[in-house]
Amino acid sequence: MDSKLEQVKLKYQQGQALLDRGQYRSSVKTLEDAKSLVNLSSKLGGEVQLSLVTAYQGIDKMDDAIALCEELTRHPNLEIRQQSQRILYILKAPQLKRPEAWMTKIPTTNSDDSQTPRYVQAKPATKPIQPPPLELEDISKIDTRDNGFIGLALGLFIIIIGGLIWLS
Repeated sequence: MDSKLEQVKLKYQQGQALLDRGQYRSSVKTLEDAKSLVNLSSKLGGEVQLSLVTAYQGIDKMDDAIALCEELTRHPNLEIRQQSQRILYILKAPQLKRPEAWMTKIPTTNSDDSQTPRYVQAKPATKPIQPPPLELEDISKIDTRDNGFIGLALGLFIIIIGGLIWLS
């Protein structure tokens, strides 16, 4: 029984690694193998299936991804249920259509995923923002004479303090 669990964990890790590298078809196959070996109601089984949902998205099997995600909303593990509900909300959200002019085609180098074109959103070409030039003021034109305010304030302060002392 222990070797079966190790085999599931190994398949799951391999599937995750393939998913991270964008090799979705290989990832689907590996994760489906792990799914067939694992107890689906366990937390590991839920994690395998959640990864499989993501892999299905990668190969445009949205119906399969949604169906599996709907099953996972009834999973015994609360964390898996909550995660699948969040993913299901995203999967069922309306897809916005982007013009092809906004996308840049990137050829794939992986042999197993070569049929799936990849797109990356192009960033608009913009000039770097230049801060406006710093304008310095001519100090000789600034009036720096004392207007007597500090002397008046100091005198008033002394009178008030003196009056308070005299009254007490």
